[in-house]
Amino acid sequence: MAKKSVLSTNARRALVISYVNQGLVHSQHDLVELLSDEGIEVTQATASRDLEEVGAVRGRDANGELRYQFLMETNENRSRFSKASDELVLSMVASGNLVVVKTPAGGAQLLASTLDRASGSGEVPNIIGTIAGDDTVLVVSKNPTGGRSLERELREFLTKSESRKRKVAH
Repeated sequence: MAKKSVLSTNARRALVISYVNQGLVHSQHDLVELLSDEGIEVTQATASRDLEEVGAVRGRDANGELRYQFLMETNENRSRFSKASDELVLSMVASGNLVVVKTPAGGAQLLASTLDRASGSGEVPNIIGTIAGDDTVLVVSKNPTGGRSLERELREFLTKSESRKRKVAH
């Protein structure tokens, strides 16, 4: 077993997103075990809250297996993301065809995953891909000189998410 480690909630949830995206989480117990293998001790109740908070739902995949997965974004998931985006995006800087987004420690994976889904759904069509570290996301534009316009597109996406959150709240 790995050395017991302490992670921020955002960092732990970024790991949860990664595991769900890899198709590794078939039950809450699986998630507890996967985190334990990383030296992160959580209760099943914490695993349940983490899965709910990141928007993962249990259902049958294309092969008929029960596992946690992300379905198409709903207004509720968007509302959760906009809450997270207020806390996750500290700064954005564009250069060439890149945008560098700074997050608190452990927040980059969560943000990158959300941006990848937004790209795939066409909400942010100019993203070719993202690379996430611990506190930095590198977002790559499809256009060789499109960094500045992608930065504006990302800010607009985050603003729209924030507007949706306010509408859902009222």
